[in-house]
Amino acid sequence: QVQLVESGGGVVQAGGSLRLSCAASRRSFNNYAMGWFRQAPGRDREFVASLRGNGGALYYADYAKGRFTVSRDNDKITVYLQMNSLNVEDTAVYYCAARARTGRAGADVNDYDYWGQGTQVTVSS
Repeated sequence: QVQLVESGGGVVQAGGSLRLSCAASRRSFNNYAMGWFRQAPGRDREFVASLRGNGGALYYADYAKGRFTVSRDNDKITVYLQMNSLNVEDTAVYYCAARARTGRAGADVNDYDYWGQGTQVTVSS
């Protein structure tokens, strides 16, 4: 069983930045495709970004392109989500997820096998 723990959330003013981290409990995580999702109150969980297990291809939701960057550090068994130019619409609980199966980790929550507990991001105007 892979455990994922997010951190780095908090309160930030509009236009500011945050970096979220997702630390995994074992090194096999380094082979898994990873994704970031978010969920605002009253809304479905939505895709933010993902990257392949080899750290190659990256995918972003349209609203995240140019503002968010996903990366991983295999030595630290950690995936990051750097978020810049935040706005109030980015307020949500952010979750990381891992896909242990082969194949692309896409934009569907069902693509993923393991989830973290989430970290709250609040952007104030």
